[in-house]
Amino acid sequence: MKQHTYRITVEHLADAKGAPVDAEPLVFAARNHDDLFSIVARARGGGRLDADDSAAMILGLKLLGEIVLEHRDELPYSELRPALGAFIKALKQGNAGQASTAAQGA
Repeated sequence: MKQHTYRITVEHLADAKGAPVDAEPLVFAARNHDDLFSIVARARGGGRLDADDSAAMILGLKLLGEIVLEHRDELPYSELRPALGAFIKALKQGNAGQASTAAQGA
């Protein structure tokens, strides 16, 4: 399957008390069969979540979904696949936050 390659960077900005955190960013490469930028842009345009929550939800879902897809015949991914598929279907239909276009191609 042809895949896009992304560099994911997570920076720890503040701890649970709001104090700044000085830590090295977490950086890794991830692959996905979809254009994540276009999906996040569509998700940020509507629904019940704000722009940051929309981006976080879509990226988390797409990163998890790609691993589940690649390892669909292995435990525990094979057990997660039906529930994840049902969630994505509901999301596409607008039943989960009215983000019907957010997870297209998921």
